[in-house]
Amino acid sequence: MKISMIVAMDESGIIGNGGDLPWRLSHDLSRFKKLTEGDGFNAVIMGRKTWDSLPDSFRPLPERLNIVMSRDTSWEHEEAESALYPGRAIEIAYADGCEECWIIGGGQIYGMFLEHVSEIHVTTVHTSNSGSVIFPDWDRENWSEAKVEETEIDDKNEFRTTYSIWKRK
Repeated sequence: MKISMIVAMDESGIIGNGGDLPWRLSHDLSRFKKLTEGDGFNAVIMGRKTWDSLPDSFRPLPERLNIVMSRDTSWEHEEAESALYPGRAIEIAYADGCEECWIIGGGQIYGMFLEHVSEIHVTTVHTSNSGSVIFPDWDRENWSEAKVEETEIDDKNEFRTTYSIWKRK
């Protein structure tokens, strides 16, 4: 099973602001949906705060196994699996027959899974200091970057972006 990360961050590494996304980027949300749904059966792993931040109409994220990381061992939801630590989340995805497993945030969850992923899909939003939640430090020397796409500002995307795939060397 392939394990990847997907994240949008500004040029200063900010990924969130007060439980919400700091930008309106329709193009990036469409890419997120397409990649995490894929062509088979995939899982998304997220923290409880990320789960809580999803709009009710998108919780759980459809067509994917939703796995929520929480230190609260009593947390449960009928439409999501819960896991206390990364190995358990990966085990759940594997046991359910997932082809790909996507780590989708937030900051602490990204940090917990950095050593487990082979790819990081990064949308760089060309602005800075957009919020308060930051992506964890990672040694980019051990990764190679392939820039895939650049987008411009339009009525559905408020900032320019660069989409890259980072693969572990």
